[in-house]
Amino acid sequence: MPTHDVTNQPPPLVDYDVYAADTALREGVARYATPKRLGEIDAELSVLGRAAGSAEAQRWGEQANTSEPQLRTHDRYGHRIDEVEFHPAWHQLLDRAVSAGLTGDAWNRMNGHLRRAAGFMVWSQAEYGHGCPVSMTHAAVPALQADPALAAQWVPLLTSRSYDPGLRAPGDKRGALAGMGMTEKQGGSDVRANTTAAVPLAADGEYALTGHKWFCSAPMSDVFLVLAQAPGGLTCFVLPRVLPDGTRNAFRIQRLKDKLGNRSNASSEVEFDGTTWAQRLGPEGRGVPTIIEMVAATRMDCVLGSTSLMRQALAQASHHAAHRSAFGGPLLEKPLMRNVLADLSLESEAATVTALRLAAAFDSATPEERDFRRLAVAVSKYWITKRCPAVAAEALECLGGNGYVEESGMPRLFRESPLNSVWEGSGSVNALDVVRVLTREPQVVDAFLAELRLAEGADPHFDAALKELLTELADQEGLEARARRTVERLALLLQASLLLRHAPAAVADAFCVSRLGRDWGATFGTLPARLDLGAIVDRSTPVIS
Repeated sequence: MPTHDVTNQPPPLVDYDVYAADTALREGVARYATPKRLGEIDAELSVLGRAAGSAEAQRWGEQANTSEPQLRTHDRYGHRIDEVEFHPAWHQLLDRAVSAGLTGDAWNRMNGHLRRAAGFMVWSQAEYGHGCPVSMTHAAVPALQADPALAAQWVPLLTSRSYDPGLRAPGDKRGALAGMGMTEKQGGSDVRANTTAAVPLAADGEYALTGHKWFCSAPMSDVFLVLAQAPGGLTCFVLPRVLPDGTRNAFRIQRLKDKLGNRSNASSEVEFDGTTWAQRLGPEGRGVPTIIEMVAATRMDCVLGSTSLMRQALAQASHHAAHRSAFGGPLLEKPLMRNVLADLSLESEAATVTALRLAAAFDSATPEERDFRRLAVAVSKYWITKRCPAVAAEALECLGGNGYVEESGMPRLFRESPLNSVWEGSGSVNALDVVRVLTREPQVVDAFLAELRLAEGADPHFDAALKELLTELADQEGLEARARRTVERLALLLQASLLLRHAPAAVADAFCVSRLGRDWGATFGTLPARLDLGAIVDRSTPVIS
């Protein structure tokens, strides 16, 4: 008698259009896209969405994470080479990301940031680790604009749609990737405590570096922006892996980090030995202001990456519930499971609407939009990246024991989920950045509050929470000690304002009641039963056509 008939197991969530299945994302793109460009943008994102949802891309993601990068410090003859070898799947993922414009579209196309943000959120659902070099390459472009000559050399390569791996002279490459080296072991986020030294050479703008970087992700990139102490103070430098004459720069990879997640991506410690050649980017002593545009862009990508991960975790959970039966019927029809999924959906949609609003602000050249994003990126980076692990954990649990098994893919999502909260400044660093804005940049605060006020009068919970926030901001005594709570309020009100203006009433009402009205428990699945939970879940559940 057979005992291994497989029944009541959901089919894989595969061979579907990740973009078309995400209603909130599609609506947000339509909201901010130039009308004449919307059809073109939708078509491009659907092509990428079908690729992200394909069995092939999912297989690449698994392979890139199970066959981890390997450091080769020397070749067979004893020559120092400092190379990292990746599984072919890693290169397939990066090739698709680069060819889709995720490293360059933001800077050279109409609606560039919107296109690129939506594409990054779609394609990242195939695999998250390769998003690191994609993000840093994209983010290096605005920092390089500080020096027209360096920008002319590197920006065309960084914005190219050609993925061209391998260490060769920049002039011999069709495209390039960029990395960043800021963190040192004695200072961490306190980069002004860096000790890496930069000694001027005979040629103007050229330096020799000596020092150690505690975290340097994607060490096989072609060029890095690094901070070092020049005679005039902390300064930003452009450091290529290969020199213009084809010889390799002194870039010693000491070891690869053994990380909780993000296993496909090589994060490393590197040393500069006194002969490491670099070119100054911006004036001496202005390292942080020079590189800050790169940091702003990578923080934005932390928002996008966490939003993408939450969406994929929710998609897997709701897909499972739609096809799995228990206790007499499909899980999706059980009131308690619908409550859990609706609660997760609120987090996902709130993150999505926020991410696209930020992308639209990056596309704008107005001073008001620049001021708005200055605070909104820091606030959103803090909050959305912190919500991500909670969402990933609850979504994993929706699959029961199956969610704890590697084959489901949920453990990889869960291990990836805390990263963006740590990357580019952990929670307290971001909260302190917000405090600096609140106490020193009143025009930025005004621009942010103007965005919130666009939803005044739409919901009593929102109006009451906004009034409380304004009272709190008026009292700046002890602001640092309560910074995290203040940032949380700012983030929730921004999300609520956007949802009240752009989401269906069922979504906006549930968000305001639970997140602002505090009619919510300590865990997901505690929304008031009177809400239209079915409409929220139906909106977020992917449908495979």
